[in-house]
Amino acid sequence: MHPELEALLEIQDLKTQRRELGETPSRDMQEAVFGLSTEEALSILDAKIAEMEEALAPDVRGRYRRIANKQPRVVVPVIRGTCYGCFVQIPTALASDADRNEEVRSCQSCGRFLYLID
Repeated sequence: MHPELEALLEIQDLKTQRRELGETPSRDMQEAVFGLSTEEALSILDAKIAEMEEALAPDVRGRYRRIANKQPRVVVPVIRGTCYGCFVQIPTALASDADRNEEVRSCQSCGRFLYLID
């Protein structure tokens, strides 16, 4: 898998974890049980996300930020030729490419980054 595609997936995962941690209604219980400050954990996640975003190539980072401002999921799978961000069929040549995930690709319809899983 292309290193930037892997980084995009990691960033997306960290953002999901951050969102879930920030929305957890039982924050006080988590802090008491695990002994971790939720605010400290959020700031650590924010710093790591920012660090990883800055490491992306400028063109990928720009596209990533534009999409992330509109959509919670920036990287989506392609299953049986369908983008699971907008549910539009992608070109057959892209879906059947032998190199698959060895380059960063995006959906022509919604602009999200794609990774092919079948």
